[in-house]
Amino acid sequence: MKKAMIIGASMAVLLSSCVSQKKFTALQAKQKETQDLLNTATVKLNSCLEDKASSASALKVLKDQVSNLKNQNSALLNNVGNLATLSTKEAENLERSLESIKEKDLQIKTMNDALNKKDSVTLALVTSLKGALGNLADEDIEVNVEKGVVYVSISDKLLFKSGSYNVSTRAKEVLGKVAKVVNDKPDIEFLVEGHTDNVPIKNKVLLDNWDLSVKRATSVVRVLQKEFGVDPKRMTAAGRSYYVPVAENSTATNRAKNRRTRIVVLPKLDQFYNMIEDGMKKASENGK
Repeated sequence: MKKAMIIGASMAVLLSSCVSQKKFTALQAKQKETQDLLNTATVKLNSCLEDKASSASALKVLKDQVSNLKNQNSALLNNVGNLATLSTKEAENLERSLESIKEKDLQIKTMNDALNKKDSVTLALVTSLKGALGNLADEDIEVNVEKGVVYVSISDKLLFKSGSYNVSTRAKEVLGKVAKVVNDKPDIEFLVEGHTDNVPIKNKVLLDNWDLSVKRATSVVRVLQKEFGVDPKRMTAAGRSYYVPVAENSTATNRAKNRRTRIVVLPKLDQFYNMIEDGMKKASENGK
């Protein structure tokens, strides 16, 4: 570790003394680009691991069925020796067994293809969002994937003034970049989700934290619709009050983390399952 620190310090001295500010800035930009690529690869890996875990049980059942059918096939061949000497009934049983093996193999391939396509769509969306928002270099904006779902989290500090639900000018710049990505992908539907901390609020307009979280979500939805042309049929506004915190509301820092608005890209589960169902149907038809 000490050696790495010495080398890093030496490199910093060399860069500051031998490289112009312009080149140094270019190197920093390249480093950030490399880090973004690493982050994207990490998101892809995490998403693949999560989907693999969720589908492992279904795949195991299919593979077990294939294994059993293969064992039955081997037993038939071992018992009769030569296909030419099989009785008509035994030959029919063997043919059905081979057809069933082929169908199960196609079903496994279909499920894997559907999962891979879902992963590709998720990765493409995350890459697009990070590409649009990355140049802001703002710690108050986060794009991540949880259980195959894409989230864009924007802090309360960036979006609103304290106790207010009027979207700030700075926040509109961010929402404009998000709108560009979702407008380029018209099949995407998403949820705008408001969150608060647990400090009670009540005034002439707001009844409580529920009210504030909902009004902040609807404010964001209106900006996306009216200023950036996002189709309102694709959006849902919701408030979660302070009941889904990301940290304990025990300190000012943690309460600031909990005051946030999330844009949740809703997974197209119907399309995913239709893809699997169509693949299974084709596999069954091909096996006949």
